[in-house]
Amino acid sequence: MAHADSLAPQPITDIFTDDTCIDRRKCHRTVPMKVLALGVGRTGTASLRGALERLGYVDTYHMMSASVENPPDCLMWHDALTAKYDGVGEFGRKEWDQLLGNCQAVCDWPACAFAKELIEAYPHAKVILTTRDVDSWHSSVMKTVWWRVTDPEHRFVSNFSWAASMYYPMLQKFFDTFFKGDFPNKGKQVYLNHVEEVRSLVPPERLLEYKIGEGWGPLCEFLGEEIPDTPFPRGNDMQGFVERCQTRNRRQMMNAGLQAVVMGGSMIAAGLAVAAVCKRFFR
Repeated sequence: MAHADSLAPQPITDIFTDDTCIDRRKCHRTVPMKVLALGVGRTGTASLRGALERLGYVDTYHMMSASVENPPDCLMWHDALTAKYDGVGEFGRKEWDQLLGNCQAVCDWPACAFAKELIEAYPHAKVILTTRDVDSWHSSVMKTVWWRVTDPEHRFVSNFSWAASMYYPMLQKFFDTFFKGDFPNKGKQVYLNHVEEVRSLVPPERLLEYKIGEGWGPLCEFLGEEIPDTPFPRGNDMQGFVERCQTRNRRQMMNAGLQAVVMGGSMIAAGLAVAAVCKRFFR
């Protein structure tokens, strides 16, 4: 069974988070895919998302689209990872249009794991490869997303939270496959191999190698857009990442706690009702 087939209804008690519950399998492409930003996460992808949205690219997809906006997306990403790395199931243009059909651009992980597949699915899209010094990048990931993968609190809450139960397994699957199950020791070489792979997949005129500190100029020239009169977006610093994740853990625990209280109250109410019926017929 595909992971997406296991989508459960969102509990009505999930009131401490703002997650949506859109089943992308019921969606289709509504706008053309124009930009594939295939650099790995922690290369300025959150800032790039903000920049592309400022330029008018509709619903630029980012890991946060799945992790904190619409968690059911994680199930489809898990299916995509399983199809690519385990050879189980299929994930082609139809599925990409379901998952990303409302988006004109995509960036960050887990999309970067599918550079070849996305380039083949959307051959007319322009490709951006965000890069940074590999040592600086590795250190950043160790303190942020790798910390999130190995966070015992996150693992614990995934046993109870509707959203975390979908996100945590997908995130773990991504690191087990794309980074070969050993990010601390293999991450740097995977990063370097990925950069070379993306370079080999598209002709130079369709590819922009880009460091986020270069600002609007190279990005707008490549995309054929006018430079906005606003500062280039900045976001998702290390400290903010950790604090946001810890806050989300707490809120998901509160959701799960409220659900337990409501379910417990329902069971008590049901027990009292049964007792009342028994008393009536067996007195």
